Amino acid sequence: MIEFFARKVLQALPAELAHDLAIKALGSPLSIFAKTKQIQNPVTLMGITFPNPVGLAAGFDKNGDAIRGLSKQGFGFLEIGTITPQPQAGNDKPRLFRLDADEAIINRMGFNNKGIEYLVKQVKNSNYKGILGINIGKNKITPNEKAVDDYVHCFEKAHSLCDYITVNISSPNTPDLRALQNDQALTDLLTGIRAKQLECEQKSNQYTPTLVKISPDQNQQQLEFMVNQIKTLGFDGIICTNTTVDRPEELISDTSTVQQMGGLSGKPLFNKSNETLTLVRKFAGKNFPIIAVGGIMDRKDALTKFVLGADLIQVYSGFVLKGPALIKDINNQLISENTRKL
Repeated sequence: MIEFFARKVLQALPAELAHDLAIKALGSPLSIFAKTKQIQNPVTLMGITFPNPVGLAAGFDKNGDAIRGLSKQGFGFLEIGTITPQPQAGNDKPRLFRLDADEAIINRMGFNNKGIEYLVKQVKNSNYKGILGINIGKNKITPNEKAVDDYVHCFEKAHSLCDYITVNISSPNTPDLRALQNDQALTDLLTGIRAKQLECEQKSNQYTPTLVKISPDQNQQQLEFMVNQIKTLGFDGIICTNTTVDRPEELISDTSTVQQMGGLSGKPLFNKSNETLTLVRKFAGKNFPIIAVGGIMDRKDALTKFVLGADLIQVYSGFVLKGPALIKDINNQLISENTRKL
């Protein structure tokens, strides 16, 4: 009940202010009042046993400031970031917009974060014992030809503190970042990160599975190339998908908001993200790990992701708009579906 009213109050505030206040509340002792039981519905993937298959997508807690509270929301795993080597302010405000009539969000945050050193301290101080992913990126000022340096720097700092790493090359809000998904740039980047992954394993005797988060705006030929490179170079999985720069015709929110630049998430992303998921599963084969995210607003949406080939799912906009009840509802439905199959 407290969580419900708090969410309604936050939704009445400007979007980024509401987000910042939510992060502060979740990172404070007050988070004890919003505790939700974690449903046990374990899934083993990449050698990791996830307590349940519903995780938090990256972008909500970029710096690891809210791990304390997020760990009490019922998630099977958390993914924090995107984090870059150096702190950066991100794009100019306003840069976060609600499309209430469409159950959607547009953001052009631009990897605003406090840098990898800050995140490392936050993770260590959190004493979090659950499954944690850390999403890494490059600084805005780093040219693409040197992007690998940023990614391997973050990987080296973060790999021993988490259960998996996500390589973000698909945000639409950092200039030219998505160019890293193409042709030789992708091959060079992933080759460098894979080498660092193996080097870190040799030094620490700890292997950290590494996934690549991809865009829903790639065509079929580009997707096939990406999936083949990701698999061939030895990566452990794919996250489908990031936000989209497309604006579906069915959007009914105010035109001035709809036309804001940035990545669209929430309900209108669902079908486009599913198209990508379907193709990635086709190109990757039956057993390659896939985490699906994009437009999951209810338990039916979640089930669709699994039918299309997801091993795990993540939520962001759905969590913002509907709270932890969404996590509970999805897990209960999944358990019910599994029981029916027995």
